[in-house]
Amino acid sequence: MTPVIRAIVDTAALRHNLGRVRHLAPRSRVLAVIKANAYGHGIVPTAVALAGADGFAVARLEEGIALRAAGLRHRVVLLEGVFSAEQLRQAADHDFEIMVHEPEQLALLEAHRGDRPFRVWFKIDTGMNRLGFKPPQVAAALSRLGACDAVAKPLTLVTHLASADARDGASTNAQLALFDRLVEGIPGERSIANSAGLIGFEHARADWVRPGLMLYGVSPLQDRDAGSLGLRPAMTLVTCVIAVKQVDAGELVGYGGDWTATRPTRLAIAAAGYGDGYPRNTASGTAVLIGAHRASLVGRVSMDMIAIDATDLPRVTVGDPVILWGPGVPVEDVARAAGTIPYELICGVSQRVHLDVR
Repeated sequence: MTPVIRAIVDTAALRHNLGRVRHLAPRSRVLAVIKANAYGHGIVPTAVALAGADGFAVARLEEGIALRAAGLRHRVVLLEGVFSAEQLRQAADHDFEIMVHEPEQLALLEAHRGDRPFRVWFKIDTGMNRLGFKPPQVAAALSRLGACDAVAKPLTLVTHLASADARDGASTNAQLALFDRLVEGIPGERSIANSAGLIGFEHARADWVRPGLMLYGVSPLQDRDAGSLGLRPAMTLVTCVIAVKQVDAGELVGYGGDWTATRPTRLAIAAAGYGDGYPRNTASGTAVLIGAHRASLVGRVSMDMIAIDATDLPRVTVGDPVILWGPGVPVEDVARAAGTIPYELICGVSQRVHLDVR
């Protein structure tokens, strides 16, 4: 049985986008960020497709364990680190590397007794104000890690850019300058750039880059589309027409009657809605493709269905494919129409959508 709605993942596009990262940062190693089920693309098949990366970054322990269970032996970094002695033991068992960003994690390492020291990524908060040691805490934390037998030396020194996607680079340049000052003379590799950072700030590329969104063929920049960056969309969200009906001029369509037909209108009803991860507040007029033809969403998105104005299309029948985002319908455009960001759309594809990895 063919699923009615599918998220088709193009592994060739994933590999192509990794190649674009290599092209932009040829002197950096690549820690491919595949947290959150690889941004909705499937963590294990994405990792297999991106096997040419130098390592993988996940947010949490269970994500890394899934990679090991699939036989992947790459370097794996836990971006949030661990929060108990048991989690630290599991990280050791699976040969994970850990981000250390707060004092309790230092204490866990100091109390740990194991056969092998951990590779530690030491996170400094240069202005994101989320995770990481603030500048006045850095020297003392580094001293403790330096004296800890459970920690391999040297550390990898890390920060995260808060606004690398903004046109005005002032705040990013300030973060880079602060990071440089704090780590000057300290041995160890550096890791700074996310996708936006490695595209827009050469100095941020450093020893390791940490691309996420761009690996999936989505632009991390507000004023550049993916195609202009040489990226290919890896996910196509596709469903099909399940009904075709005619409405007269003046008739209302959908919940609340938010859209009114201004002419005799042929509607294609497609099997997709917010229950699948297509946002409820996506605006009328948002583009979809029916077959090879461009058409527009009309009315409110329901849990399971959307209505499409197919009046100007030459022919529409039940079963015709409908592309909601992917080639020809950039997910960035859909996100703007829904008042959100592409991250939320691709990560928010629901479990009832069949993942079709090719």
